[in-house]
Amino acid sequence: MSEPTTIFSIYEDKDREIRQILTEVYDALKEKGYNPINQLVGYILSEDPTYITTYGGARSKIRKIDRDDLLAALLKNFLGE
Repeated sequence: MSEPTTIFSIYEDKDREIRQILTEVYDALKEKGYNPINQLVGYILSEDPTYITTYGGARSKIRKIDRDDLLAALLKNFLGE
């Protein structure tokens, strides 16, 4: 008897990684006393990394995400796709 084929989705993995990074960056901004939403919006609109604190490696983490991928993941989540 053969085993069923397992299907992997690179998109689900990417979305999971983006969610993890955003959560960590959000938490770092909050811990440092910033308004995380305002800082993240500033970063997304300008792609200026100085909107993100270096605390906890947050700036390095957020720069691992392509901005187009970030926006796509946010829209998919918002729209429930």
